[in-house]
Amino acid sequence: MAARTARAYPPAMDAELLAGLRALVDGNRVRILGRLATRPADADALAGELRLPVHVVRKQLEVLAHAGLVETQPDAPSTWAARLDRIGAMAGRLAALEREAEGLPAVPGGEWPHEGEALADTLARLRVTPEEAKTLRAHLVDGRLVSIPAQPKKRDVVLRFLLERVFLEDRGYPEKEVNQRLALFHQDVAALRRYLVDERYVEREASVYRRRGTRPTLPSPAEAPDDPPGGAASAGA
Repeated sequence: MAARTARAYPPAMDAELLAGLRALVDGNRVRILGRLATRPADADALAGELRLPVHVVRKQLEVLAHAGLVETQPDAPSTWAARLDRIGAMAGRLAALEREAEGLPAVPGGEWPHEGEALADTLARLRVTPEEAKTLRAHLVDGRLVSIPAQPKKRDVVLRFLLERVFLEDRGYPEKEVNQRLALFHQDVAALRRYLVDERYVEREASVYRRRGTRPTLPSPAEAPDDPPGGAASAGA
């Protein structure tokens, strides 16, 4: 009798990924999440646009929130927005599972958006001042931008941070990829793209973006401070 070929089982999914996928088996929840991915809205507005009863929308929002896929806005508790960072993380884990199932190595460079570099190293690469580190702590929570600074000086610090987290390689980035990467930090990707171009951190040609200049190197151990300015860990990335 011929030897039986061992059956290949898919790799196990973690609980967080399973919760997200289970939340998306309902068509109405998919529609709500898709609508919130474009811009925030409250339950009444969603019900009107999607032609669903308000009580159904509120119930589905609770399910999506429990799965970590939507959240209320800090300055508007009744307004909901998609957690694009969590959606992107789900996509990344699914891609990793697919590679594992096919016997391929993991994508090099660590998990996005960290790409294998600790926040302390990013701050060291940027050589931020204590005041600049304070600005990042004020605008970054759990690795996401809670707001885009209105003051040009503070916004410049955030743009430099995003440049090092998004445009890691000396290559052209299609606009779709730029949007996906920026969305993990803030939902207003159009504004972030525009600021990066206007401040000449990146150049754009035919919807392809490329960083200007070379990526700064990490300082040598002799140059690096013993404690990163302002406490790197508290910036939450």
